[in-house]
Amino acid sequence: MTRLRITRSKLRLAMALALVPAAVLVNSATAAQPESAPGAEPAVVRTDAGVLRGATSGSARLFNGIPYAAPPVGPLRWKAPQPVKPWTGVRGALSLSTPCAQSSENNSEVPKGSTEEDCLYLNVTTPATKSAHPRAVVVWIPGGGFFQGAGNSYRAAKLATRGDVVVVTVNYRLGIFGFFGYPGLAGSGTYGIQDQQAALRWVQRNARAFGGDPRNVTVAGESAGGMSVCAQLTSPTAAGLFAKAVMQSGSCAFNWADNSQYPTQAADSPWVKQSRVQANGKEWAASSTKELGCKPGQPMLACLRAADPAVLVDSTLNFTQVAYGGTAVLPLSPAKAMKAGLFHRVPVLSGNNHDEATPWVTAFNGGVLTDADYPKLLTAMVGAKDAAKVQREYPLAQYGSTAAAWGVVTTDRIWSCTQVANDQQAARKVPVYAYEFADKHSPISQPGLGASHATELPYLFSLGGYDFPMTDGQQRLSEQMMDYWTAFARTGNPNGPDRPHWAPTGRHTVTGLSLAPTEQGGIKKVDLSTEHHCAFWAALGS
Repeated sequence: MTRLRITRSKLRLAMALALVPAAVLVNSATAAQPESAPGAEPAVVRTDAGVLRGATSGSARLFNGIPYAAPPVGPLRWKAPQPVKPWTGVRGALSLSTPCAQSSENNSEVPKGSTEEDCLYLNVTTPATKSAHPRAVVVWIPGGGFFQGAGNSYRAAKLATRGDVVVVTVNYRLGIFGFFGYPGLAGSGTYGIQDQQAALRWVQRNARAFGGDPRNVTVAGESAGGMSVCAQLTSPTAAGLFAKAVMQSGSCAFNWADNSQYPTQAADSPWVKQSRVQANGKEWAASSTKELGCKPGQPMLACLRAADPAVLVDSTLNFTQVAYGGTAVLPLSPAKAMKAGLFHRVPVLSGNNHDEATPWVTAFNGGVLTDADYPKLLTAMVGAKDAAKVQREYPLAQYGSTAAAWGVVTTDRIWSCTQVANDQQAARKVPVYAYEFADKHSPISQPGLGASHATELPYLFSLGGYDFPMTDGQQRLSEQMMDYWTAFARTGNPNGPDRPHWAPTGRHTVTGLSLAPTEQGGIKKVDLSTEHHCAFWAALGS
């Protein structure tokens, strides 16, 4: 890991941050804050570690800042999550926890960043009404490139109450704290994935206390959260922890080509061999002893575990890929495991946004691109021979500008067709409901970027505790999406009254629903494989 490579890694990751819309600066994840409204009634439950007091606010019960594992500090830094120490008396569960340690650089979700390692907490939202039967549980894993984000950003009252489900939002270790590796360090590169499993085990033990059914858990996530869900699908140590899976804009097959998200980028994926993570960690540590404050003769791991978290945060962007091999958590690359059919047999809901990659276009000369730039961009991505094939498949005249064409090409190659490939692999064994979010004017869309990455999130959650203004058509779409998602969580089938039928996809051509408000054509069937030229990319070997 040379200094040049580290710099490029930071650039790649900074570009990924551009995908979090600026509108999500409405932020409540920067500090512990109460979510209950004035006059809210208390709600008390008994968990396996002790009694919690949350609050009933409106039509929802809220329990925030619940520890699901011991603080991973000191000797527990870079170790598997450990059990929570039980408490006596009644513990308050009104305040959100601090986000896990992450840099403030280009961070619209947690603008001040965080150096807090004591962050393994989750939040539970349930309907306030009692139910004669245990409710389905949705466990939400947030995105953020494996280096930023927080479960606190996703307020779930509207999803829980409309869908009659229990919603759990989770923090997990990020960046250098969650995915660091070093020779001989057990679990290298998988601590964040292990945290997610610890949260799922907490749900198995405690769901009934909140009116939930531990036998009917759906694990869901977006972006890195969707990739995490797919990792859990292929993890032997996640067996029995969930009954359904939702992957939004992220899958096991996700990968990127050379120079496709920003110039000088090397082709790669979220999954790397543990030996590579450990070698990178060793090289980084050896070059950072002064900054870490290592003492002469001090063992490196002892120095690393004693290091100031603020120092480690500065290098967090160097450790944002998940390790496989040499670990029981992920013995195989999730991409290879899915392709081989080695995944848990649960129903899947999976999809992308129509214009997923458009935020990255500005990495190329600020998005100011000429016609002459188009063949150059394609050549840098796939080579001169295949560039001509791509240009014939995506003729510039069809898109009106190089920037628009490049956005379509990279959306299809990086995002849509990797998700389609994953759907095809899963559909050989389980029902798969495929979708595409297609509202080009989401309230958090940036001008001209269309239905880009993350713009579906306000249709399911209050982001940072804020409900963005929507047209009547968008509000109806939001309601239909919540109905689809929660029906799937309850039954494994998203269908129900007052919304178009959603058929599971076939094994070869991936078909599903395009999700748009009525003013943009409404919800309709879509052939995702054809729309995104996925047969072309498969033949190209991408």
